[in-house]
Amino acid sequence: MKIAVLTDSSAYLSKEQQDKYQIDVVPIPLIWGDKTYYDLVDITSDEFYEKIEHTETLPTTSQPSFGQIEEFIDRYVAEGYTDVIILTLSSGISSFYSNLVGYAAEEKRLKIHPFDSHITCAGLADCAILAARLVKAGADADLIMKDLEDLRQTIGVRFLVDNLAHLKRTGRLSNAATFIGSLLHITPILSLDVQETGHISAIAKERQYKRAYKHVQKDFADLTAGKSYPIQATIFDAADPDRGAAWLKDYQEQFPKDAFDRSIIGPVVGVHCGKHTVAIIWCRKLDSYFDEQGRPLADVHSEAVGEKF
Repeated sequence: MKIAVLTDSSAYLSKEQQDKYQIDVVPIPLIWGDKTYYDLVDITSDEFYEKIEHTETLPTTSQPSFGQIEEFIDRYVAEGYTDVIILTLSSGISSFYSNLVGYAAEEKRLKIHPFDSHITCAGLADCAILAARLVKAGADADLIMKDLEDLRQTIGVRFLVDNLAHLKRTGRLSNAATFIGSLLHITPILSLDVQETGHISAIAKERQYKRAYKHVQKDFADLTAGKSYPIQATIFDAADPDRGAAWLKDYQEQFPKDAFDRSIIGPVVGVHCGKHTVAIIWCRKLDSYFDEQGRPLADVHSEAVGEKF
């Protein structure tokens, strides 16, 4: 069994991560007027946030075409791969996964294993890295998919946006109709229901950004307390590195036993959340899926099943 790992660009894996873990990335199209850009290929994060600040025409997003996917599949077949695990951003915010399932059923040259992460950005990156580490350690596809499902049960996310206009415009906020009208001078607190459908919803609101931040931090503390597994988390931002760095410093000081990293919200996700969004995603530490010799643990099951983050 020779297994490839492919994810989409909304994971915002760095080039170093892609090379280190041998993860392929298919870029998501971003449509801006009559021009199509490919996420982090034709437009960088900095260029995107600069452009969106000074344009009247707002962009939309699409999903990777199956012509794009076919290019990867052709290469994998030529290189002797028997399986490919394709990890997608949440089906709650994109139709990519559901369409991929149909495509996978038609492809007979190798076995495609679609995985709906129910998340995006750093959460999708965590899933892709775990899959790639398990491949390198010799795990078969069944074990990899089982561990990915387990990891998904441990994922939690909270994020703060400057306003909900972008999420409302692009239709990605599931409870927009009941929430939008009460947002004057309010900072909304958002999440994705990763353990269910992967939709975005506003779960709370505070009258000051500082109070909203403390609300998010308390959620993190409450939802990660007493776990039988170690926690890793990523702070990531939409072109607001100073605020992201401040979050990281504070979390590292407040939760010294947990591991923290940094990432970005790039163009395709930025279309929906807007500039200055800052978020935290956490999950079971990936190292805990392996023994001290780096071998995959054959039976890993977290107690997070059934919990909502």
